[in-house]
Amino acid sequence: MTDAGSQRPAPPVEIYTDGACKGNPGPGGWGALLRWGAHEKELCGGEANTTNNRMELMAVIQALEALTRPAAVIVHVDSRYVQDGVERWMPRWKRNGWQTRERKPVKNQDLWTRLDQALARHEVSWRWIKGHSGHPENERADRLANKGIPARRPARS
Repeated sequence: MTDAGSQRPAPPVEIYTDGACKGNPGPGGWGALLRWGAHEKELCGGEANTTNNRMELMAVIQALEALTRPAAVIVHVDSRYVQDGVERWMPRWKRNGWQTRERKPVKNQDLWTRLDQALARHEVSWRWIKGHSGHPENERADRLANKGIPARRPARS
């Protein structure tokens, strides 16, 4: 991918993601900040009954799926679950028919397979950020994830 009108490579898309959950399981949200040069886009959403790991996965999936064409991407996560899943566990899971070493189905397989499809469109590298450490973009992703958590409905009396 190159910048329009030039032969130099386009800068990578920087993506910062986070997931949040009020209870685990419970209402959860995901957030993503996408940055390409001076352009930024914020995304967030959530589910009424989910887990933190599912929201961490969903943040990356939604960010990658929001890209309209294949790109070089750097994904910044504070989730070892997501990064280790992609870099260490997913190749073996795929060889084993989406089963763990113990021959049990991979948890969250629906999202792992969706992430695998999204990753296939892009050239992705991964960066880990310690969560809640004051990193500005990670803190923005955290705020977006919390914004995406569906409001609890008051109990009926």
